[in-house]
Amino acid sequence: MSERNDNEVVVAGSFKISDLWRKEDWLSIWIAFVLTAVAAVGALTGAFDFSGAKFGSWAFSASEFTDPAKARGAADVLTMALAGKLALTFAVFALFFAVANRLEGHRAFRFVAAFAGMFALVSVVRFLSAEATCRHYLEYAFWALLLGLVVSNTVKTPQWLRPALRTELYIKTGLVLLGAQVLFSNIQKFGLYGLGIAWGVTPVVIVFMWWYGVRVLKMSNQPLVITVAAATSVCGTSAAIAAAAAARAKKTDLAFAVGSSLIFTVIMMVGMPFFIKAIHVDPMIGGAWIGGTVDSTGAVVLAGQALGDVGGQVAALVKMIQNILIGFVALGIAIFFSRSGSATTAGGGGRPGVGEIWQRFPKFILGFIAASFVFSFVMQPVFGVDATNGVIGRLKEFQNWAFALAFTSIGLETNFKELCSQVQGGKPFHLYIVGQLFNLVLTFAVVWLLLSGRLFPVPVLAA
Repeated sequence: MSERNDNEVVVAGSFKISDLWRKEDWLSIWIAFVLTAVAAVGALTGAFDFSGAKFGSWAFSASEFTDPAKARGAADVLTMALAGKLALTFAVFALFFAVANRLEGHRAFRFVAAFAGMFALVSVVRFLSAEATCRHYLEYAFWALLLGLVVSNTVKTPQWLRPALRTELYIKTGLVLLGAQVLFSNIQKFGLYGLGIAWGVTPVVIVFMWWYGVRVLKMSNQPLVITVAAATSVCGTSAAIAAAAAARAKKTDLAFAVGSSLIFTVIMMVGMPFFIKAIHVDPMIGGAWIGGTVDSTGAVVLAGQALGDVGGQVAALVKMIQNILIGFVALGIAIFFSRSGSATTAGGGGRPGVGEIWQRFPKFILGFIAASFVFSFVMQPVFGVDATNGVIGRLKEFQNWAFALAFTSIGLETNFKELCSQVQGGKPFHLYIVGQLFNLVLTFAVVWLLLSGRLFPVPVLAA
C-alpha cells in the first residue's frame, strides 16, 4: 500500500451507470421513493398504516401545559402502540439503509448492529425533546445535535457506532421526503426570488474572495483561494471538492477548506436562528438568509426549521437553487485555471465536460423536485387535498427520524479539537472569515431588498 501523500491533487471522478444503484445520492432517492409509495398505498386504500413513530408532548408537571386538563406524563406517552411504531420505524430504516450500505460496498450486518445502538440513542433524544419545556425552547434536531456533540467531545464516539454515522445518506433521504411537502406552486412562486438570492450573490462572493485573497492578502496558493471561496459561497464540502478538483488543488488545501466550513457551519447552524429570532426578523427573510449563507444543506434545513414551516421551506429552496451552481462553478474554475496556468500541474489541467458537471451535481435535488412535482400535479388533482395531506402526514415522521439520525450523526462526528487541528491561522483563515462576513452582509441585503415588500411583492407560500 502506498503512503498517503498530502500533496496529491484532488481529481474528479467520472459517471458510470452503476452509480444509479451504488452512489449515495441515488440510493437516498430510491429509499425515499419506496417509502413514499408504500405510505401512499396504505393511506389511499386504508389497508394499513405505514407511518413513523411519533412521541407526543409530555411534561413532568401539568403546569407546563397551557391547558392543564390536557397534560400528559411520560407514562401516558410510552404506550404499546408507540412501541409497535418504534419497532416498525427501526425495521424499515435498518432494512433500507443496510441494503444501501451493501450496495455501496460496506458491511450490511456491521451497519445493522451499529444502527441498533444509533436508533436507541435517537429514540431517547426524541422522547426527551418531546417534553414540554424542552420542546418550547428547541426542536428535536437541536437536542440530537447537542447530544452528539457532548458525546463526541467528552467520552468520544465509540468505534462500534461509527458504521451507523451516515449523515449524508440520512439527510438526503429526509430531503427527498421533504420534497413531497413542498408544493410545486411554492417553488414556482419563490423561484425568481431564490435565483436572485442564490445566483445573484454567489458569483459576487467568489469574485470578491478571489480578489481579496490574491490581491489584498497576496496568497500565492491560488487553488487554495478558489477552493475556500467556493466552499464559503456555495455549499461547503460539496463545492470545495468540486472546486479543488477543477483547480487541481492539493488535498491539504481541500482539508483546510472543509475543516473551516464544518466549524462555522456548526456555529452558524446554532447561532443564526437565535439571532434572527432575537432581532425579530421575518421568518421568510430569516430562512432565505440562512439558505444563502450556511454551507451545508442539512444544516440549512435544521436552522431553517427552527424558524417554522415557512422559514424551513424558504431556507431549503434557496439552498437547493444555490446547489445547482456547483457544476457551473467547477466548469468556470477549470476553464479559468486551464487558461491562466494557475492550476497545480500535477495530473494535468483541462476543462470538465458534461459528464463531470453531471457527476458534481447533487442528484438528490432531482428526487426533491420529482417528489414535489408528483404530489403537486398528480396526487392532489387525482386524489384530492385531504387524501394527499394524509399521505404527507404519514411521511412526515419518517422524514423527522431521518433528520434526527442525521443531526445526531453530525454531533457524533464533530470533534472540535480535531477540526481546529486542521484549521491553522494566517492568511487562509483570514480569507475565510472576511469572505463569510461579506457573504452574510451581502446576502442579507439582497434578501431584504427582494422579500421585505419594499420593492417587490412578498410571495405567499402554501402551508
